[in-house]
Amino acid sequence: MEKPSRSGSSVVDVEALWNELREIVGVDHLRMPVDEDRIDGILPLAVIEPKTEKEAAQVLKSATGAGLRVIPRGSGTKISWGNTPRQDFVILLTRLLHRLVEHAWGDMTATVEAGCTVTQFQKSLAEHGQRLALDPAWPDRATIGGILATNDSGPLRGRYGSLRDLIIGITLALPDGTLAKSGGKVVKNVAGYDLPKLATGSFGTLGIITQAIFRLHPVPNESRTLSFSTPDARTANNLILAIQDSPMVPTGLQVRASSSASPQVDVRFEGTATGCDAQIEQTVHAAGSLKRADPPADVWNQHGQIWSGSELSVVCKFTFLPSDLGLFLAELKTITDTLALTWQLVAQGVGVGFVRLDGPSSADYARASQLIRDVVEGHDGFLIVLHCPLEVKKNIDVWGSAGDVLTLMKRIKTQFDPQGTLSPGRFIGGI
Repeated sequence: MEKPSRSGSSVVDVEALWNELREIVGVDHLRMPVDEDRIDGILPLAVIEPKTEKEAAQVLKSATGAGLRVIPRGSGTKISWGNTPRQDFVILLTRLLHRLVEHAWGDMTATVEAGCTVTQFQKSLAEHGQRLALDPAWPDRATIGGILATNDSGPLRGRYGSLRDLIIGITLALPDGTLAKSGGKVVKNVAGYDLPKLATGSFGTLGIITQAIFRLHPVPNESRTLSFSTPDARTANNLILAIQDSPMVPTGLQVRASSSASPQVDVRFEGTATGCDAQIEQTVHAAGSLKRADPPADVWNQHGQIWSGSELSVVCKFTFLPSDLGLFLAELKTITDTLALTWQLVAQGVGVGFVRLDGPSSADYARASQLIRDVVEGHDGFLIVLHCPLEVKKNIDVWGSAGDVLTLMKRIKTQFDPQGTLSPGRFIGGI
């Protein structure tokens, strides 16, 4: 096997580093990269797969000492999110860290390693009638570490909150080789700095997540879904707001729309049969004369399905107040009509959603992305470009402006990773 090379490094340095890493993880868990390992077209120097969290920490310490950059990866479902990485990095895979460490079902908490897939984790919890009340995209492939690093979520967020509301403990491998732990195994734990919430959504720039502890919820007895066709965006938005302003407690509330179809509103209720029936009756009353529709089989995975199709596209994530959804849809239609782009959108009732743009020209993608960002920010929201052609990505900052928090974020980055070992340049503001 050839040794990885680094620009500006001597042969002695490279060989010593290679031998050190091989001693840590073993020769079978250190390999040369293949095309599938590229990130935004850039090939890593090597791929390292530690078997324990201690090995992961040792790898980080060695890489930091050698001035080598490290990008963590689970299954790679979201590895293209974020800005283009800087050259000369290695990938650290977490997929061998996949154990369910502890399921304290009596306390409704569970400790799991970062490489465990969401589906695998949910199957284990379901044996005791419990679940992690979260439905991210691609759960059969997405790993716990990956969804935490990107703060991914789905329609259940409207009822149970995001990952920052569900995580109660974390273990991070830091660049100096430390395994830092914070939080605990009980839900009401207020001791110490809230490292779990800080690490969630940090895109692997502060440390590599090796374990997480979550609060759990019961698996519901019943689940019912209603869908309504609406004539326009304003009507769809009004129905969403009416449901939110009522005593009903949906576990799913979303709008689906596209350039070729009028908006549809989906509502889901979970719990007892009697409770679901009562809330369905109230929803039908709130919908008035709106026509019921047949929801697709994967109606609650639309945030994952929106990625299906041509590679030459743009997918953005946006957040703003739910009351602004109708106005945003109208402005989106104006922009895409002007640039002759088609679009798809799925938005959760809490004001978090995804929009996909398709068309023949990368130049139009760049223009449309900026115009849509201007609209979102005009509603005091945020927009992130999660996917776009490389020629577009090289000329934009996918995160947009960080505003007045960037200075604080950089100071936090310096405290955790003073040498810039972890995913440098990938996060907001070049962090």
